[in-house]
Amino acid sequence: QVQLEEFGGGLVQAGGSLRLSCVASARSFSNYVMGWFRQAPGKEREFVAAKRWSTGRTDYADSVKDRFTISRDNAKNTVFLQMNILKPEDTAVYYCAAGYAISNLSRGRYDYWGQGTQVTVSS
Repeated sequence: QVQLEEFGGGLVQAGGSLRLSCVASARSFSNYVMGWFRQAPGKEREFVAAKRWSTGRTDYADSVKDRFTISRDNAKNTVFLQMNILKPEDTAVYYCAAGYAISNLSRGRYDYWGQGTQVTVSS
């Protein structure tokens, strides 16, 4: 079973940057996709970004493309979400997720989820 631990949430001013980290506990992530989702109050959970562990291929929601970057540290089984030019509408609880053998990075079924970390962007 995969365990996910998230770090890096907090308060940041609009236009600022924040990096989220997700440390995954697993022997191998070669068959996994790591994703980031977010959920704002009163809204549905939405896809943010994902990265296929084996190939490094990424996918982003249109709302964050060119501002957010998902990356990985293979040696540490860690996935990052670098968030730049943050906007108030980015405020949400961000969840790290892992999915096994997912074909579609944005719509695939993710099997494991982190506890979530609050990101608040002030004006």
